[in-house]
Amino acid sequence: MAETVSVKKDWWSSITPYLTPRMLIILAMGFASGLPLLLTLSTLSYWLSKIGVDKTTIGLFAAVGTPYTLKFLWSPIMDQVPLPVLTRLLGRRRSWLLVTQLLLAAAIFAMGQVDPRLDPWTTALIAVIVASLSASQDIVIDAYRIEFLPKDEQGHGAAATQIGYRIGLLLAGAGAVGLSDFYPWSVVFGVLAAVMIACAVLTLFVPEPKIAAEPGERDYIQWVKESVIDPFGDFVSRRGWVVILLFVLFYKFGDALGGTMANPFYVEMGYTGLEIASISKVWGIWMTIVGAVLGGIAVARWGVFRALLIGGVLQAVTNFAFAYVAVRGTQYGLCAKEALAADPQALVSTLCAAFPHDLPALAIAITADNVAGGAAGAALVAYLSGLCNVAFTATQYALLTSFMAQGRTWLSAGSGWLADHTDWFTFWSATAFLAIPGLLLLLWIMRLYPSGAVIERGPVSRP
Repeated sequence: MAETVSVKKDWWSSITPYLTPRMLIILAMGFASGLPLLLTLSTLSYWLSKIGVDKTTIGLFAAVGTPYTLKFLWSPIMDQVPLPVLTRLLGRRRSWLLVTQLLLAAAIFAMGQVDPRLDPWTTALIAVIVASLSASQDIVIDAYRIEFLPKDEQGHGAAATQIGYRIGLLLAGAGAVGLSDFYPWSVVFGVLAAVMIACAVLTLFVPEPKIAAEPGERDYIQWVKESVIDPFGDFVSRRGWVVILLFVLFYKFGDALGGTMANPFYVEMGYTGLEIASISKVWGIWMTIVGAVLGGIAVARWGVFRALLIGGVLQAVTNFAFAYVAVRGTQYGLCAKEALAADPQALVSTLCAAFPHDLPALAIAITADNVAGGAAGAALVAYLSGLCNVAFTATQYALLTSFMAQGRTWLSAGSGWLADHTDWFTFWSATAFLAIPGLLLLLWIMRLYPSGAVIERGPVSRP
């Protein structure tokens, strides 16, 4: 009996950190981080797919997310350089966050003022600007979370970030797609810009992390050493740093490849905009949130490596569910064609043509995939957070997430070509097998750090 009470208490102690004011702040910042991401990824691909752009071109549009892969280049500036007046009033983290969010709101509004059919290059340029500002916001938010939370709450903080992040994706995904059925895209983007302004207002009221106190005056050479050389030197001095970077790059590569082509896949399978918004966006986001919570609990209970391994295997296996959806969609499509050819007036022909897809199969696939992806994502965020020396938080986390972003930008840019040159069953099966390199690299890292420590380093200090 006493053992049962102890187990329940342990599980309750894993859940209670989610209920603190600190976690609500982290959740809100995760929301601000997730809001602009889909505007240059899923929402943009849906927009292009609906106006008839081919899959290869849609895949290439993933390259507008390149700033996410390069943010480590300017992260030292945001990590170390104060902003005139604002830093003195708000602190280093909040001042950079406020400026970035206000500029991001303006860029999102501008994106709604162009038509990709008439001016694709301007659309791409504004999308790159949105991605650049979004990546900059991520630099500050990631550093804020790592510095704001104690070490034993980083796993829960990673999950809270994922929850808020997914709610932001919900608004930018299902919200944008749903509103676009009733209002022009200019209004849709105007609403999203207004929400980003609200996030900027919230930034004025959250506390500044104590660890991010303004450093004293230093000469330029000393600044370069502390801002650029020391963070990278600290990271590359660690055992297996190349393996760690490769793992970060490939852990979610298969999911990134599939995610780039998800909306074109749904459209080709015959799903309506309402079905895509309700199942893929609304229901899918909540399932990802469930997965993120489970991932945070798994990290707290079993450690980050075991949580990464379980989440990585599950997110690979669940991609086969979409391969099944592809088979069912093909069968329903053939049924519709054959029935209509045999008897265009028959009731069965009408029903078959009206529903040329398997909606329950899609719901099951999205449920399984998003729960697994959310759990794996929370574990990965916790792992990356643990890798960072708090003396160089923003720079090192930006470096790690830049490598991770390569998977959903340049490496996934060829997803459209793969989808154009294979059938959908083969495509989704391939995305599952592409998770294997990341899992093998994880096993390698687990052998490098058998004690279970995320990173082995000496005491942290800032000059």
